[in-house]
Amino acid sequence: MILADDLGYSDIGALGGEISTPNLDALAATGRILTDYYAAATCSPTRSELLSGTDHHLAGLGSMAEVLLPSQRGKPGYEGYLNERSLSIAKLLQDGGYHTYMAGKWHLGLEEDQSPKARGFESSFALLGGGGSHFAPVPGKPMPYDDVKYRENGTLTTVPADFFSTTFYTDKLISYIDEHAGDGKPFFAYAAYTAPHWPLQAPPDMIDRYRGRYDGGFEPARLKRIARLKQLGVVPVAFEPNPPLPSTAENPRWDALTEEQKMFSARTMEVYAAMVEHLDANIGRLLQHLRDIGEYDDTFVFFQSDNGAEGSAFTFPNGPNADNSHENIGRPLSNINYGARWAEVSAAPYRLWKGHSTEGGVRVPAIAHLPRRIGCRAAFRGLSRTLDLAPTFLQMANIPNPGSRYDGKEVNPITGFSMLNGLRGNATRVRPAGSVLADELFGDRYVRRDQWKLTWVEAPAGSGGWQLFNLATDGAEAHDKAAEEPVIFQELQAEWRKYKRAKGVIPGGTGAP
Repeated sequence: MILADDLGYSDIGALGGEISTPNLDALAATGRILTDYYAAATCSPTRSELLSGTDHHLAGLGSMAEVLLPSQRGKPGYEGYLNERSLSIAKLLQDGGYHTYMAGKWHLGLEEDQSPKARGFESSFALLGGGGSHFAPVPGKPMPYDDVKYRENGTLTTVPADFFSTTFYTDKLISYIDEHAGDGKPFFAYAAYTAPHWPLQAPPDMIDRYRGRYDGGFEPARLKRIARLKQLGVVPVAFEPNPPLPSTAENPRWDALTEEQKMFSARTMEVYAAMVEHLDANIGRLLQHLRDIGEYDDTFVFFQSDNGAEGSAFTFPNGPNADNSHENIGRPLSNINYGARWAEVSAAPYRLWKGHSTEGGVRVPAIAHLPRRIGCRAAFRGLSRTLDLAPTFLQMANIPNPGSRYDGKEVNPITGFSMLNGLRGNATRVRPAGSVLADELFGDRYVRRDQWKLTWVEAPAGSGGWQLFNLATDGAEAHDKAAEEPVIFQELQAEWRKYKRAKGVIPGGTGAP
């Protein structure tokens, strides 16, 4: 299981991006791209669903621990960590005879009894929180993002002076795999990378690879990606993208920037692209190691991003412990993100980004590679979600679904559907026709039934009310069909109310009936 952090839908070559990602492209060429695959709108809710197979409002991450509202604190499903009522796929696989390894971002609890070790990982190195500097702290110059915690096998630890997150997590996972290589037991390995999550930082040998590539600005880059997505057949030739964001003081058009601002903005995207290429190189290194030890042909590999691209312009100001000068962007002591305009490029061809219920927030790049499967397969277009990974892994491992009791106690049952038949080509769907998929985060919410999607996007990003879209003809969510389809509009609102009651949802934002 390979998880990227804040990677946009079109950031990889196989999905229209200009960034060099030969290893993921090769994985897609011998596997299957999932073009209609949903995550939760942010990181820890997605991670809870990946491990538990149940809705994040039941699993303890109804909202992110860092931003719980007073109305949510202390309520069931809002514990801020993967709660005790939830299963862990690592524990189920471990009990089924698997070695279980994890390296990277955990974000499912800070305490030892909430750590990967406590949830079934035999060997683990985990960044406990939501992010951190990709470099080791510079001695005597701690940044706010250096104040993070790591645990190895449950015990608090630190990182070495030559730490760079993507390389280090790959090394760790390879070392865990090698500890028991050849002993006859299968393994489950979870590579939970923090790239390309801000702060945008890249190794010295990668940082200048994209110099000048983005000097033309946001919109040409976005339009080129959309054209490639059409050429690749990922979206229809007739796909009508949303117009770019309106120009504002916070998010001006490219032609409204000064030359200095253009140089700075282009540099942030250059570093982001370098991070993505470096991530791809390390994924390639991990997969090549599986080939070297004779395991690749027998290994199921699944890759996805944890949510859409990050549109917030996080930047810590310059000072004694931070250097965000143009010359230092992407290097130690820099701490910036690339902002909404470049996130709009990463999310192409879809609307908005991380934190929103729109397609740009929840539809993510995903690739599945089945064991001993050679040759390009057509894209899998059935609707699926991170919830579906746990039952897929159990079916692949021939381990029974435990239902609502495990280890002698009541548990939240797995509610996802196995994707295996669809990935093998024996089905075109993961979910039965007419079934409903719904979610909520920070007040944004959606209900999806077949091609119909009911969406509520909080103001100012959205209308702050329900809208209805036909994704079969309007993947950009540009044309509200509520007035034309009043029956469907009312039916899906009723489904939202049913979902809200069943999952104990306490919405953020303005709420809705």
